[in-house]
Amino acid sequence: MSRRDSAQPARALAKPAFSDLQASALVESVFGLKVFQIRPLPSYDDQNFHVRVVGAEGGPGGPREYVLKISNAEASRTPELLQVQTHALLFLRAAGLPTASVCRSKGGGLTSLVSADGGSRVTSYVVRLLTYLPGSPVAEVPVGPPLLYEIGRLAANLDETLEKFHHPKLSCLRRENFIWNLRNVPLLEKHVDALGQGRNRELVVRVIQLFKDEVLTKLKHFRECLNHGDLNDHNILVEASKSACGDAAYQVSGILDFDDMSYGYYVFEAAITIMYMMIESKSPMHVGGHVLAGFESVIPLTPVERGALFLLVCSRFCQSLVMAAYSCQLHPENEEYLMITAKTGWKHLQQLFDLGQRAVEEIWFETARSYTSGLSM
Repeated sequence: MSRRDSAQPARALAKPAFSDLQASALVESVFGLKVFQIRPLPSYDDQNFHVRVVGAEGGPGGPREYVLKISNAEASRTPELLQVQTHALLFLRAAGLPTASVCRSKGGGLTSLVSADGGSRVTSYVVRLLTYLPGSPVAEVPVGPPLLYEIGRLAANLDETLEKFHHPKLSCLRRENFIWNLRNVPLLEKHVDALGQGRNRELVVRVIQLFKDEVLTKLKHFRECLNHGDLNDHNILVEASKSACGDAAYQVSGILDFDDMSYGYYVFEAAITIMYMMIESKSPMHVGGHVLAGFESVIPLTPVERGALFLLVCSRFCQSLVMAAYSCQLHPENEEYLMITAKTGWKHLQQLFDLGQRAVEEIWFETARSYTSGLSM
């Protein structure tokens, strides 16, 4: 999933609409590869295609499967941001993290700008071709404590590795009006009308106010870093393996979608990861402790960061739920994909508040503590 720095209607409506045939032609004209099979992949406001090619680069043994990414028109107006994100992807891969490789165009570039005639006007889009990563999304497999721990550890490793990433345009990742950055939760006030009237809207308004009162005042005490920003259960791929006792186990095989990458804080990445791992869990209130244990095995949170974790998780639920409702008004044809979080999200958010911060923290922190004492399951 990918999202952009504003949620204004004109921008939300800038999603590309290339047909399979047009996408195939792009792969051939821009990257010089002959397509024999192509299919669309789910996406938020960009367009993605799974592409199989004939005689892929690298000879007979080279990669033959790719993902064609066509950025929306608004994002394509800031190619420097896409360039930085693409270079970060390559940097992480070189550091040993399971990210895709980026294929160069016939002209040698990592990104290319193409134009499409929309009838009333010609629109430009940035296109990239990435290697296709193996595995299944976390959303499609049973997720137990060992995998949650590994995912938490992965999130921290990713942020820690990005500390060493440098690029002349790195400052463009300070996306001050990016509505998906957790620091910008108050911007949701512009879009709560999409929820109508009722308990859901009241809950979101309450979270926003608590965020203003109890989180914004603490930001200066959080440790800053670059965040992936969208480690959801569809952006993490896993592959099955056999555990020591013979049971099926899963290991992370891929990290997808760096389009939400921006400057944030370590605790933001932890909170975002916890929230998304709760979505499909049969024991959602216990997820946080396992993810936190993995995260803190690499980057221990400070007391002030831990104290903000509950509200940050609630705030991420609100971002996802509000923006899904808003986007559905603009793109009702994409409702099934947009409303993935809403299937369980409202229930989980309400349960968090019903239990209360102290009770939830007790579950999370005690579970995380059990890993250091050797009592974890």
